Amino acid sequence: MSDEETQPESTEAIDEILRTARSVRRRIDFDRPVEREVIEECIGIATQAPTGIPAEIWRFLVLTEPEPKRALAGLYRQALSALAEARGGEVKTSQQQLADRLDEMPALILVCAEGRPAPDSIPLQVSFYGSILPAAWSLMLALRARGIGATWTTLHLLHEREAAAQLGIPENVTQTILLPVGYTRNAVLRPAERRPPGDITYWNRWGHPKNS
Repeated sequence: MSDEETQPESTEAIDEILRTARSVRRRIDFDRPVEREVIEECIGIATQAPTGIPAEIWRFLVLTEPEPKRALAGLYRQALSALAEARGGEVKTSQQQLADRLDEMPALILVCAEGRPAPDSIPLQVSFYGSILPAAWSLMLALRARGIGATWTTLHLLHEREAAAQLGIPENVTQTILLPVGYTRNAVLRPAERRPPGDITYWNRWGHPKNS
């Protein structure tokens, strides 16, 4: 099959999802559950992501019951408090609002990986995380395509061991991204303002823009 035959007819819908995949901390329908079959469908899409390790190390822990959500939310708030103290008391309003209602989110999805990253090898660390984070991003995009908002956050990792103990996660499993998810309500997701590609892209040698 040629490249032309595998090319989608239009990239507009895909590009729109990619441009507007924002973290959604507010404007969530807290009263509407996210169906198990929808979450599993999105996880099925996520596990099609590229992986550099010749094994499917991804694991997903979905929290929908009140008790485990409250336990993780408590640790998250402790981490946010420590972050605020380190920043001199400054925390984004949207971050605080997420923390305040984290246990009310319809679902919390922990993206985990079997194994632990090598502590003294950057190449092996990159390979390890590079084999799980694409799946986390694909999961967020698949949710976005179904009208489900999510927030990409790692703040709870300040208390990773405590979270593992609360949720029964084995010692040889690494937690990575936490996605609090829920159907959006009156959320308008737009592209963010970013620096243009020409300002952040070099060609053939570091520091060389295309036209130099």
